Amino acid sequence: KMAADTSVDILQKVLENEILQSTKVVEEHLDAEIQKLDQMDEDELERLKQRRLEALKKTQQQKQEWLSKGHGEYREIPSERDFFQEVKESKNVVCHFYRETTFRCQIMDKHLTVLAKKHIETKFLKLNAEKSPFLCERLRIKVIPTLALIKDGKTQDYVVGFTDLGNTDDFTTETLEWRLGCADIINYSGNLMDPPFQSQKKYGTSFTKLDKKTIRGKIYDSDSDDD
Repeated sequence: KMAADTSVDILQKVLENEILQSTKVVEEHLDAEIQKLDQMDEDELERLKQRRLEALKKTQQQKQEWLSKGHGEYREIPSERDFFQEVKESKNVVCHFYRETTFRCQIMDKHLTVLAKKHIETKFLKLNAEKSPFLCERLRIKVIPTLALIKDGKTQDYVVGFTDLGNTDDFTTETLEWRLGCADIINYSGNLMDPPFQSQKKYGTSFTKLDKKTIRGKIYDSDSDDD
């Protein structure tokens, strides 16, 4: 019996030792895995950090490039010739064809000045329509103010008068921003399906007649019918 007890003890000790050993192995294995995971996380974190830095650097470079091409401010260009050069070097361009005597052009100027600073990914220009007969003819600009929205050198869309801006002189900068977002000429972060002017009162209907007021070869103000 004694011998049997001893052998049971030995067996138990061996078993305990085995369990201890295997636990130790498992623990060591786990430790190694955890260390590896920690290590991987650090590497991953480092890689992530590098990617973020590179993206930031790229964004900064892109921003500098835009600024060097005259983005970030609303500028008047002196001639039609300048228009072609400006449009050629930028992907997104908004050009306001204005006339000095047209009051609504001043309203447009106010909003475009704000948007030019906010959306430096797009170039914002203004050009005197009376000094640009060739362009007005070519782009079929008949009503002042008109914004020509140019992407990759091609005119994609127009904002004619204030028709698309809630039919009011009191439209907000957000409304114009939304309209430019619809044309994909700026990076718009709002909801395109929800125009800002929908919540505002609609004023008058005089602008709905704008398209009928264009007589061939003559440019009309959207300010009045008899100009």
